[in-house]
Amino acid sequence: MPTPAVTLALIAAAAAADGAGAHAVAAWFVLLAIPVAAAVAFGAAGDLVEEKRSLVSALCPALVLMLLVLASAARSNAVAGGHVPRLALSSLAACLAVYGLQAVASLVRPAPRSQALARAPK
Repeated sequence: MPTPAVTLALIAAAAAADGAGAHAVAAWFVLLAIPVAAAVAFGAAGDLVEEKRSLVSALCPALVLMLLVLASAARSNAVAGGHVPRLALSSLAACLAVYGLQAVASLVRPAPRSQALARAPK
């Protein structure tokens, strides 16, 4: 199963490609990030059910997935050779912000332990 780091790397590569003016390459990075982000979101939902994650840390990958789909949709409607829509760039920036906030939140409050581990005899 892919990790959030793979999704983050693809998002950062897309942002870097946009910054360099290679908008077609950035569009491919965004498109490649969508299935990876979906796998991470499904894994996070499973961890939430198994009580390995908090609700907030399980919703962050789902939010990133929605933002990536939004960025891809905004890019697909752009005129070829024209400017990248601001919505697409803003969505990528929001993805990076969500992952940054999730990292800060995990430093402040670690993930909850599983109840099965908490009940295990010592």
